[in-house]
Amino acid sequence: MPMIDIYAPKGLFKDPHALAQVAAKTVMTVEQVPPIRMFRENTAGFVHEIDPSAYSNVDGESDHVRVQVLTNQGALNRDQQLALTAQLTDLIADTAGDATLKDRTWVLLTEAEAGGWGLWGHAHTNEELVKEAQKRIANGEK
Repeated sequence: MPMIDIYAPKGLFKDPHALAQVAAKTVMTVEQVPPIRMFRENTAGFVHEIDPSAYSNVDGESDHVRVQVLTNQGALNRDQQLALTAQLTDLIADTAGDATLKDRTWVLLTEAEAGGWGLWGHAHTNEELVKEAQKRIANGEK
């Protein structure tokens, strides 16, 4: 149930809401979780539009995008990490209409420590989240 934060120059994307939704769907698809309500409601993208004067690389350029994906511990294997990084990079460049942005998109994959994924007022371990999903699927959640 990842959280996706996209930090980009203000005005880069025409429809930030649509980008947030597609990013969330992309992560959920790569993670290969069942499309039950529990996962759909708790996988979310956030687009943070930043004034270019508020950030810079060493050369003074402010034309980069940073994507940070926070998952529970162990959610992505190596193949999924590679696929997710490539797909989110492509999504950013395609949405911005700028293929060169692929060279200026940073994707950070971050895992919450076991017990560090808070949801429904409880700090969950990965095992607890898996058990909850299994229970909901057994109860017919769609």
